[in-house]
Amino acid sequence: MVLNKTLLFIPTYNELENVERIFREIKSFDLGMDILFLDDNSPDGTGRLIDGLVESNKGVFVIHRAAKSGIGSAHQTGIKWAYDRNYETLITMDCDFTHSPSYLINFIRHSDRADVVVGSRYMNKHSLATWNLFRKFLTNAGHFLTVHLLDMPYDASGAFRLYRLKNIDKHIFLLNQSVGYSFFFESLFLLHFNGKKIVEIPIELPSRTYGTSKMTWKDAGNSLIFLLGLCRKKVFDRKSLYVK
Repeated sequence: MVLNKTLLFIPTYNELENVERIFREIKSFDLGMDILFLDDNSPDGTGRLIDGLVESNKGVFVIHRAAKSGIGSAHQTGIKWAYDRNYETLITMDCDFTHSPSYLINFIRHSDRADVVVGSRYMNKHSLATWNLFRKFLTNAGHFLTVHLLDMPYDASGAFRLYRLKNIDKHIFLLNQSVGYSFFFESLFLLHFNGKKIVEIPIELPSRTYGTSKMTWKDAGNSLIFLLGLCRKKVFDRKSLYVK
């Protein structure tokens, strides 16, 4: 199954050793989707390599930003770009091979079941087997908190998702306030809160192929503060979470 007007969005920062390989692997599945990269002025030259891919491949695009401005703001930019160009479906994924391109087919297969398809790291108990203790702790702690504080039974902190944009009012995404990692649970919570149907599919996540994880204790702390604020809104200011 190939969806019409589908865009695959991949943000990058210092992914020089991954970006061309992941691009070739994605293209090998011949899914007929366009690809949008967003690079935050990577000092390792990732942006220049992407420019070469854009010049030599139809349906490949890039947004260059002047500096690292937050993963959440990157996704917001990609989502807006997709809406502005009337894409019906948007898939988002990381560039470091923790999200295997082989799962793209499964996302598309399940896209007629829901408005949002989420890649879940909790449907398969071995999904995080190769991760270090730091990343496991942050991921599992985040999942516990989003489930119990936001009453949302999904893997809410991952970036591997499919959005049926034609079924989703773009103003739901405009309610997002986070520019960091908390964008992921905030956006899914807003979609859930506004009645969008969400389904999960199992994915396994290996450790990064090259490079290092970009999430820090500071990011985790900021996400916790943001999560508590979102929980407060859920209890005391529910109207601010709905699209009018």
